[in-house]
Amino acid sequence: MAQGSKSKYTSKQKRKAEHIEEGYEKRGLGKKEAKRRAWATVNKSDKGGKKSGSGRGKKSRKASSRKGGRKSGGPSGTNLERGGGSAAMTRGGSRSVTKSESKRGSS
Repeated sequence: MAQGSKSKYTSKQKRKAEHIEEGYEKRGLGKKEAKRRAWATVNKSDKGGKKSGSGRGKKSRKASSRKGGRKSGGPSGTNLERGGGSAAMTRGGSRSVTKSESKRGSS
């Protein structure tokens, strides 16, 4: 099998690469670069072409490609910096009082 041959890929992987390639072309990339990136993306998510042998078939890894920024993105900073959080986390030392504690203090 020659380097760059796609004969060891499933039809689903080929369709996936074609769809990804179209998306890159819509964004203005050249045909050759779009194709290269599309196959790199398929390899990343499916771990290469289909492998023969028992137990060699693994499910596609969709985590990073599916989550689209939700995985590690989000606003930086902690609740304290944004003014949120619980009373116990503030630096002033104040905390919420339970019912039993409030009864003891009022008598």
